[in-house]
Amino acid sequence: MQPAKEKSGLAAAVTSAGRHAMLLAEYFMQYAKVRVSYRGDFFISLATSFAATIFALAFVVVLFQKVPQLAGWRFEEVLFLYGFSLVPYGLFNVLSLNLYDFGNDYIIEGKFDRVLLRPVSSLFQVLFQTFRIEALQEVATGVYCMGWAAHRLHLAWTPGKVALLLFFGLCAAVIYVSVFLILTTVSFWFEDRIGIHPPVWNLIAFGRYPLSIYSGAVQFFLCWVIPFGLASFYPSVRLLGRTVTPEYTAFVPVVAAAFLTLAIALWNFGSRHYASTGS
Repeated sequence: MQPAKEKSGLAAAVTSAGRHAMLLAEYFMQYAKVRVSYRGDFFISLATSFAATIFALAFVVVLFQKVPQLAGWRFEEVLFLYGFSLVPYGLFNVLSLNLYDFGNDYIIEGKFDRVLLRPVSSLFQVLFQTFRIEALQEVATGVYCMGWAAHRLHLAWTPGKVALLLFFGLCAAVIYVSVFLILTTVSFWFEDRIGIHPPVWNLIAFGRYPLSIYSGAVQFFLCWVIPFGLASFYPSVRLLGRTVTPEYTAFVPVVAAAFLTLAIALWNFGSRHYASTGS
């Protein structure tokens, strides 16, 4: 009897996953149609996003005009690290607006009441309500930077290395989403239009540089408290074939799974104790 129940549970999980995948595709296609229909607004947003990325990269270029190395890292290696960090950051940014505006749009404005009435996971609806499509340029820019740096460093892109890139990129994106989802759940108890995202958002930039340039306390913070450094630095070290001490690359998927589990648990707890605005 037990095996039959397990098979039934597995079948239900597969069916649910397939349904949500179809819903995600529909959400994205519908939003993309609406977004692209306003072409002027879309291209202005794309140009603005791309300009911000280029200005940030320009800082790295200018920095290495002044110094030949950064804590033993060459320009091409730092550019590779920077490029890798842009890939998960871009994926996260496609969804970030939903988390950033959750307290204002869903809690204070009362839109979360409608979300709870629909027969689909509330977290799924909030995450995929809108998409920052223009943020995909960050993924493209990051891939280009890694490709250029790898060429200059004579790194070969073997199938195994490409698989590692995809795996660690996904893990890093999960870490970004999970951290900001945890911050978003605070809105269930403390109503604030801005939330506590902005100061943590600024910490993402710290993970785009070698952790060895920071003090031990900052390295610990960026690995185990707000793990943006763990998400980008150690995967880049592995892909570059460098060795560092201590070596935390194996902890990247573990931390991603742990933070995602915590974020989902806090979301479920908060949504169960959500009190309607009554408006």
